[in-house]
Amino acid sequence: MRPTREAIRTNRYAYFVSTQTAERKPFFRHQRWVQMMIATLYHYVETGYTLHAFVVMPDHVHVLITPKDTVEEAVQLIKGGFSFRARKELKWSGDIWQQGFTDHRIRDEEDWAHHLEYIRLNPVLANLADEAAAYPFMAFRNETFPQGLRPETIADSDVRAEARTLQSRPGPEPDQGSGLSRMKGTAIKPMKGTGFSPSIEETPNDFGALAPEGEQR
Repeated sequence: MRPTREAIRTNRYAYFVSTQTAERKPFFRHQRWVQMMIATLYHYVETGYTLHAFVVMPDHVHVLITPKDTVEEAVQLIKGGFSFRARKELKWSGDIWQQGFTDHRIRDEEDWAHHLEYIRLNPVLANLADEAAAYPFMAFRNETFPQGLRPETIADSDVRAEARTLQSRPGPEPDQGSGLSRMKGTAIKPMKGTGFSPSIEETPNDFGALAPEGEQR
């Protein structure tokens, strides 16, 4: 029998959350899209969640957050907030996100460190950077394990990460590598040979205004 999931998910916990673009389209290979995604993540800091770490990949996003209310509402802010801006500022009328998201509740300090490292190595394993420090679309605001989080109990130990959506449908598949060409420097180049390209103008890479100094990786 499948273990009972937590009925209410609150700021007692931190979560590793992943969400993918519709049809795995590489929206975030384009400067304005990835800049807007990062700006959206920072926009809801402290009002919707505490943002511990994130990485924006060409067709998906990973975040490590502590929700202010529920993890569902935190993800709604991220995905809904970005969709609203993309339709308004980029004039995009198509689907942006795959339905739902995948979440994993952080159980202890070892689990915390494991998921921080997963975020750090994601661009390297996807051949987007030679080393994590060279990938510009990632940040670690606070890598210290939040001691105030509720400790795991015996009942909690039965709760395991599983794919889910806001509509109770299966979530996205785990990362399998993007197969994208290796990124050189910090400029994002449009995908070639995919038949896909958002109607946006490529702009120079400038993340100075997106986060406080010292938070970019």
